[in-house]
Amino acid sequence: MNSKTILVSGGAGFIGANFVLYMLKKHPQYKIICVDALTYAGNLKTLSPVMENPNFSFFKLDITDRKGIFELFQSTKPDIVVNFAAESHVDRSIKDPEIFLKTNILGTQVLMDASREFQVERFHQISTDEVYGDLPLDKPELLFTEKTPIHTSSPYSASKAAADLLVLAYHRTFNLPVTISRCSNNYGPYHFPEKLIPLMIVNALADKALPVYGDGLNIRDWLYVEDHCLAVDLIIHHGVVGEVYNVGGNNEVSNIDIVKIILKELQKPESLIRYVKDRAGHDRRYAIDPTKIHNDLGFLPQTQFKDGIKKTIAWYLENRAWWEDILKGDYQNYFQEMYQEI
Repeated sequence: MNSKTILVSGGAGFIGANFVLYMLKKHPQYKIICVDALTYAGNLKTLSPVMENPNFSFFKLDITDRKGIFELFQSTKPDIVVNFAAESHVDRSIKDPEIFLKTNILGTQVLMDASREFQVERFHQISTDEVYGDLPLDKPELLFTEKTPIHTSSPYSASKAAADLLVLAYHRTFNLPVTISRCSNNYGPYHFPEKLIPLMIVNALADKALPVYGDGLNIRDWLYVEDHCLAVDLIIHHGVVGEVYNVGGNNEVSNIDIVKIILKELQKPESLIRYVKDRAGHDRRYAIDPTKIHNDLGFLPQTQFKDGIKKTIAWYLENRAWWEDILKGDYQNYFQEMYQEI
């Protein structure tokens, strides 16, 4: 296959970094341009395996910086843009909605304006199943499809839904070649330790309390991050312009069951579990119907949750320095160490 230049925004975050690593391995002839503002959730150490790769380059840049983004497009001429850049933690969006609106909506607009100006082949927007709201626990037959109405619950999901609508509007109004993927909850290596699975692993290892919202019965469909990368790879190469694809893992598990699985795997007592006040507007259940991406693109998740969670726990045990630096705050000094002249 011919070489492509792919600009990956948010490429130092959890899913974006996994995608960068995946693409350089799967398509070694591709050039990957990684853009990240390196806010609290961006960690350049995650990308250390590819820092010396001649087909990889990193730029510290906020996607809302119109001048900087246009200059970058001018100099790198990307063929494909994949927008992972987003503020994504629901709790933080409840505390401070404004940054979510700026990054997730206005940042997406800037990237699309640059994509129009420099005539990219494809603009792909990474979205979330949270734009659909939630499903009742007592109707397991109900699933999110691409035609499920948008019905958001948090400032985070509202900002992502707004970005999705803007992407589709740019396709209709300006004929920008776009695709959107809406994924279920990702898990796996390099997951920032404020999210459920890594937080529980890290706390359990330290014999700290494991905080569980409400009754712990909230259900999520869990997607191993490498499977998500495979799906995005398929969409940007073979997906139909203007279409939305739901990407699920076929792994519905309740929060409390996940916590108990982690404790059992680490041989820690369930007495560490602490039920805490529920999150405001907490969605009860997410579940994706992945029929479309399976039928159209042949995608099937490769990793069952029972296997993926063991691999994830093993990764955190084997890579303590990565997350211990985050807990200490040292990871944010890494950029300065790498790029002292900036």
